[in-house]
Amino acid sequence: MKPQASPKITPPGAGREPELLALARSGDREAFATLYNEHHAEVSRYIRGRVRDVHLVEDLVSETFLRALRRIETFTWQGREFAAWLVTIAKNLINDHFKAMRTRMEVAIGDALNAEAVSTSAEDDGLRDLAAFEAAETVHAALLVLTPEQYGAIQYRYLGELSVPETAALMRWTPGSVKQLTHRGIASMRRRLAVAA
Repeated sequence: MKPQASPKITPPGAGREPELLALARSGDREAFATLYNEHHAEVSRYIRGRVRDVHLVEDLVSETFLRALRRIETFTWQGREFAAWLVTIAKNLINDHFKAMRTRMEVAIGDALNAEAVSTSAEDDGLRDLAAFEAAETVHAALLVLTPEQYGAIQYRYLGELSVPETAALMRWTPGSVKQLTHRGIASMRRRLAVAA
């Protein structure tokens, strides 16, 4: 009887992705690294098409692969590509991020409205909620006119409640540049809001 050759890892695309997945599920870091290298560009491209902030893209790509690594044992090969599973994870992360951002905007706007007047009726509450929703939609539309850098600076400073130095460190810019980006971004948003009014 001839001794059988030991199986070797072949790169994805050569018809061996199910074997790589089996190895990755069993804890083989090299197999997961191969899958990471094969699919990183595709996941990154998907997220970049939906998120403007370069640093947020990097964070979401990393989190996508971290979640995939943590849940690799739940993935079973059914003829569906591993990349589709990764894109589903990325899509959920993007949705979660924007829901959280929208909630922060609505809460901040709602708090500002509550500080102006305390309502005493259900009708007042309904009108206040509607005003907060419309204000959040208006702010969201105004954010679309920003450059990716301005968007990142405003997002970190006002939605993330970070200081100028913290924002500068995250964006890899100087504090002065962050202040300038924020100032120009807010000016662009004001112009957009003036046109919408």
